[in-house]
Amino acid sequence: MKSNDDIRATEALPSSLPSKITVRECRLTLVGGGSDGATQLIGRERTVIGADARADLVIDDPTLSKFHCEIRIEEGQPFVRDLGSRNGTSVDRVPVIEAPLRHGALLTLGRTELRFEIGAREVEVALSPHDHFGKVRGSSIAMRKIYPLLEAAAGTNSTVLLQGESGTGKDLAAESIHGESARRDGPFVVVDCGAIPGHLLEAELFGYEPGSFTGAAPGGRIGAFEAANGGTLHLDEIGELALELQPKLLRAIDRREIQRIGSTQRIPVDVRIVAATNRDLKAEVNARRFRSDLYFRLAVIVVSMPPLRSRTTDIPVLVESILDKLGDRESAMARALSGGELVPELLRHGWPGNVRELRNYVESCLARQESALAAVPPNEPTIDITQPLRDVRERWLRHVERRYLEELLAAHGGNVSAAARAAGVDRVHMHRLLGKVGLR
Repeated sequence: MKSNDDIRATEALPSSLPSKITVRECRLTLVGGGSDGATQLIGRERTVIGADARADLVIDDPTLSKFHCEIRIEEGQPFVRDLGSRNGTSVDRVPVIEAPLRHGALLTLGRTELRFEIGAREVEVALSPHDHFGKVRGSSIAMRKIYPLLEAAAGTNSTVLLQGESGTGKDLAAESIHGESARRDGPFVVVDCGAIPGHLLEAELFGYEPGSFTGAAPGGRIGAFEAANGGTLHLDEIGELALELQPKLLRAIDRREIQRIGSTQRIPVDVRIVAATNRDLKAEVNARRFRSDLYFRLAVIVVSMPPLRSRTTDIPVLVESILDKLGDRESAMARALSGGELVPELLRHGWPGNVRELRNYVESCLARQESALAAVPPNEPTIDITQPLRDVRERWLRHVERRYLEELLAAHGGNVSAAARAAGVDRVHMHRLLGKVGLR
């Protein structure tokens, strides 16, 4: 293996692009109780509030869940999102799952009340000067926020947790972390925890001895941990891991040793773990479907991969990259996709399936060589029975949300304020919703 000093540098972007953005510092003030008036500053883009000692803001209240809610700043607008807490989150006495926060809003978490205020001081957030990391591409602000995290992950042996919707490129990020690390010459082994039945996954991870169970191969088999020795083990869809297997995985990561099924021998392994999930594992911890000790063992470095709808400026370069991989830059359809008449449609489409959907769409266009009009992405997502029900439901919900907002805007002549009033949300939240579905 090579040292961290050998890690390859990524080509820098033109200096004309911004190297940083600023966010307003916010504060939460406790209202009522023995600590009335206690204040906590929020100087980061995402802050998790809960009763667990490892939350960003810890509140000693038995009615709070371990990870109760999170406050995040998106494009200057603060939001609160409940993390599946037992007693819920309210804004100004109204229960919410997710809602924008105004200056002076009252947050109720269990029995705890907090006053949210937006301060005058601005906090700088550095952006990477690079337009890609390994195989992950994009020069949008959303991507340039995560490149420093990916680069830091590549420079350590710490476990990494990649979060994000299906199709956002978590697999490429995992492969790139390995490829840019000192372990790049070692094996890169992938295990899809959602695709292997629970009773077989233990054997897939840890291996087994001959005759250890019905159907076992006569010669036994090594597992993914042994196969990845000296390299990286990518545990995809880690949120699907059965609860009974979680302590065994935690033990293997902590002790850096495994025990094959049917054996009493402990085998040392030198493996770096990069896990990925499209679930919110903090909410899964609250629901007791995921062990908190395993979550924190995995979440040493957490990277949230942004959805394509929040980085639409990257679509042209992604299309170029896809065309290069497919080896077609000269056909009429390739030209229509690359700087031609299809580009406006590509930018307007919501891409609920994210980069994976974009790649499949480009491949389909090239295979059929359809006209530009016929090749416009379909208005409705497809039903893919190979995907989990939750993922299909989320894609359709995003589709319905986009259709609703399109028709709402049309009914009000494009007037965002009027559309917001009709929808019963404030104007800032309406702008965020429009940006979320690619209409702004």
